[in-house]
Amino acid sequence: MTMALSVWLYFFDPIPSSTRERVATALLQAGVGIHAMNGRAAGFGIVVLPAVDEATLAQLRKLSGQATVLAVSTEAGAMCAGDMWAVLAAGAADVLVWPKAEVNAQQVAARLARWDAVQLLVDSDAVQATLVGHSAAWRALVRSVVEVAAFTDSSVLITGETGTGKDLIAQLIHRLGASGGGLTVLDCTTLSPELGGSELFGHERGAFTGAAAARDGAFALADGGVLFLDEIGELPLPLQAQLLRAIQEHKYKRVGSNTWQHAVFRLVCATNRDLEDEVAKGRFRADLFYRIAGWRCKTPPLRERGDDILPLVRHFLSQLAPPGWPFELDAAVREYLLTREYPGNVRDLRQCVTRIWHRHTGPGPITIGDVPPEERQLATLQRVWPDCGFENAIRRALDLGMGLGRIGQAAGDLAIQLVLEQEGDNNQRAAARLGVTDRALQIRRKAWASL
Repeated sequence: MTMALSVWLYFFDPIPSSTRERVATALLQAGVGIHAMNGRAAGFGIVVLPAVDEATLAQLRKLSGQATVLAVSTEAGAMCAGDMWAVLAAGAADVLVWPKAEVNAQQVAARLARWDAVQLLVDSDAVQATLVGHSAAWRALVRSVVEVAAFTDSSVLITGETGTGKDLIAQLIHRLGASGGGLTVLDCTTLSPELGGSELFGHERGAFTGAAAARDGAFALADGGVLFLDEIGELPLPLQAQLLRAIQEHKYKRVGSNTWQHAVFRLVCATNRDLEDEVAKGRFRADLFYRIAGWRCKTPPLRERGDDILPLVRHFLSQLAPPGWPFELDAAVREYLLTREYPGNVRDLRQCVTRIWHRHTGPGPITIGDVPPEERQLATLQRVWPDCGFENAIRRALDLGMGLGRIGQAAGDLAIQLVLEQEGDNNQRAAARLGVTDRALQIRRKAWASL
């Protein structure tokens, strides 16, 4: 039998050997291959656990930080609903309950097939060149966007601060979707109550002063494709009512016409407003909100994805620099880019990198003199570390009852995992960055493998 997909297995004690053999056999019979972890989790994995406790959740967090993990309970009644939510919060992609002798490997095969298809798209050039970043928050968002774009035709509501990439997500949904039609973009900030109907639905000749000829609106242009309503939170209330009916029935009339037109499209909306708050204040129709929010995603601000700053810098430089340029940054420039505040989020970062690049001349790395004079005052302001993000993480650990040893161990383990990812699993470079010997890091990693 050809194994299309394979997983690693991790069994918590005291899972009996008979259960381990039964799970492995069922997976093989379902066409799922099994491979060794080789010291570090990666790809797809199955974690079989008898019960949920803090030690189990801690190990699950470590494994799911490196791979897509499916958690399985093989003990009848051993896992309640609260335990399942705790396992998901620890990073598992899903939780299955298999009472004794009821192993259902087809459940695993189906999930692996979907997750693998999603991951192939996530790793594709189309996605990687559009949504850049590798922080945990960003990876989770990208996977979710890819799945809803490629495997559903749901309407999508994208929320988030200005400059966080909402338009890029809309473009990706169009690119990965199955509609095959074009992407029609309408900026709702430009719509007035008087002329908005024409922009949305089109008009007939003579329908109003200045209507010298008939004109198609956004609905007609989007037929067979994707309609992207940007900043829908700015839509005037009268137009919200008109839009709701047209979306529900996929029928509309041109301004000045008595003939119903039909249009089928996928609807994607974006806003930087909190629409639920707008509904509560009576500024946005509740029925329209629930109609456009078939699926929701929130783009994180750049301050919540600091790990993505340097990858984004390299991405922007690759668009600005000539082929073959090494994308090197002096340490002071790196520090400035990492500690600078970006109220405009990714768009702000891009403009900052662009300004620095236009000042750079000659071969060699970008140096501190390339930072524009008007921004140097920002660079001289010392950024304190540990910052508030680190402080909040420690406070949460303390609130959960963690002791100093546990906090220190978790911080050290996470630092090692992150630097190994950044250095392509190169032990020597990772050890140098951590300020430890190559031997010490090897010993730490071997200790992980024995867990």
